[in-house]
Amino acid sequence: MEPNWKPLLDLIRRHSTTFYLGSLLFPPTERKGAWAVYTACRLGDEAVDGPEGGAASLEAWWRGVERAYEGRPKEEWEKGLAWALERWPIPLEAFRDMREGFLTDLGPVRLGTEDDLMVYCYRVAGTVGRMIAPIAGGGPEVEAKAVRLGQAMQLTNILRDVGEDLERGRVYLPTELLDRFGVALSDLREGRITPQYRALMAHLETKARDLYREGLSGLSGLKRGRAAIAMAALQYQGILDKLRLFGYDNLHHRAHLGTWERLRLLPKALLLSRNGVPATEA
Repeated sequence: MEPNWKPLLDLIRRHSTTFYLGSLLFPPTERKGAWAVYTACRLGDEAVDGPEGGAASLEAWWRGVERAYEGRPKEEWEKGLAWALERWPIPLEAFRDMREGFLTDLGPVRLGTEDDLMVYCYRVAGTVGRMIAPIAGGGPEVEAKAVRLGQAMQLTNILRDVGEDLERGRVYLPTELLDRFGVALSDLREGRITPQYRALMAHLETKARDLYREGLSGLSGLKRGRAAIAMAALQYQGILDKLRLFGYDNLHHRAHLGTWERLRLLPKALLLSRNGVPATEA
């Protein structure tokens, strides 16, 4: 029995235009699978950052994930996830790893090294790549590429949201990099965009671009939904373009794409999905 998709779709439209537009390019059945996965992941994020967010809410979310995997769902989103699990081998380990990322977000966040940053990006977004890959018909050989694409998207989010995250007591920019580039947290808290900070942002932008390139090289290994994934990736790359255009001022501006800017990416996404060659903007 299928779940009621309407509340899941309403949540997706409310929280992510990027994902929603991309999901429409999946075939109908796979589209619902992507909706189910996104909703489950998004509600985990809300369990941390939503109005009632906290350790108790996160634990309640995790119990819902477990119920879905045990075939006894209660909430509508759990039913959606259970429906997807009947059709695709979505690994529970990916949800476990995601939970670890959400636990990190519960407390003040300070990351030590660039490797720590990549682990965090894997936990909260690379895991999504692992969940979506089976839905898109990708085998084990595609999983690593899907992880890289998820990491690229999360790193983009981090670069976009430095100012907002500071207000929440979260510093995802690793201490190692802050020291290497000579960036003081006090400058960021006071809204100063220094040449050193711009150099740090450019370094991480390059890292994200490399991850996109590697991740998108896995498109050729997917049987379905190539255009959907390409469309989502191109939108996130567009955020990087905007960030650079703003001179990496993510303390006073939030880089985003308008509706028409997103729609203009559709032909490029379709082309990318056909020839399997990753975008190379840098």
